[in-house]
Amino acid sequence: MKSITAFTRLAVACSLSLVAAAPALAADAYPSKPVTLVIPFSPGGATDVIGRLLGQKLGEKLGQPVIIDNRPGAGTIIGATYVAKAPADGYTLLVSSGSTFTVNPAIRPNLPYDPVKSFDPIGIPARTGLIVLANSAVPVSGVKQFVDYVKKSPGKYAFGSFGSGTTAHFAGELVLARTGIDMTHVPYKGSAPAMTDLIGGQIPFSVDTVAAAIPQIKNGKIKAVAVTTAKRSSLLPDVPTFAEAGFKDIDMDTWLIIVGPKGMPASVKAKLESTLAEVAAAPDVQEKMKAQGFDPAYANSAAATALIRQEMPVMKKLADSAHITAD
Repeated sequence: MKSITAFTRLAVACSLSLVAAAPALAADAYPSKPVTLVIPFSPGGATDVIGRLLGQKLGEKLGQPVIIDNRPGAGTIIGATYVAKAPADGYTLLVSSGSTFTVNPAIRPNLPYDPVKSFDPIGIPARTGLIVLANSAVPVSGVKQFVDYVKKSPGKYAFGSFGSGTTAHFAGELVLARTGIDMTHVPYKGSAPAMTDLIGGQIPFSVDTVAAAIPQIKNGKIKAVAVTTAKRSSLLPDVPTFAEAGFKDIDMDTWLIIVGPKGMPASVKAKLESTLAEVAAAPDVQEKMKAQGFDPAYANSAAATALIRQEMPVMKKLADSAHITAD
């Protein structure tokens, strides 16, 4: 009986050991099936193009296809919520912008996800600046002329953006607050209609991403006033910053980040992070990101987490002071 009991105990112990080891073994084998990369925007935009590029390259490195799943709507909330509620196994990921993690929390009090508690950041592959633009007929060139021109007629001029509560709207309000100028915000349903009205003269100014502005600046249809980042954009090196004109507190851009649901196995997260770092460093990937108006600017998961935590209170304070609301 003693030998049988000992054998039984040994068998149970071995079984428990195997059960405990199973998740680790499964994580080590990751990925063993295709990975889904959710893009919370419609096909065709810069985020979608770069998301598909990153997905393809990640799939090549991981040895499994990365399937693109566009889930646009509600300011990225639909796609972000889908990923937040997905199994935390590394097979459902999200590529999105700062809108998901720092803008939405500032203007939407009842989000169905938590920007910090619902996700495990994997890394930031690229960033793009925001830029103040002018219609080609408006007699301004550079920050000083822009500020002086608008200050002469408080409230007379308007600036467009690609939507109320977007990063462009936030950047515009930041410029108004720091420079002391008074302008009316005109929200559009996307960058394209705002750009059309800027070119046509329906609005004298707008705020947009560097990515969207580059083609129109280069063909002379609009003028660049200044970028809202502390440093000049490598993609528009001749365009000044507000900081150069003395407005040091104007520093805002937007960024792309890849995340997974909170609670992914450590080995899975580490593999995704190292793979993304390798992909983001590839010269061909960097050239393609630049072609879409994004600066390659890889940051690891720890830096991405720190950025989200740093930006959230800044955006909330700006939203409250400027009375920024969602569409």
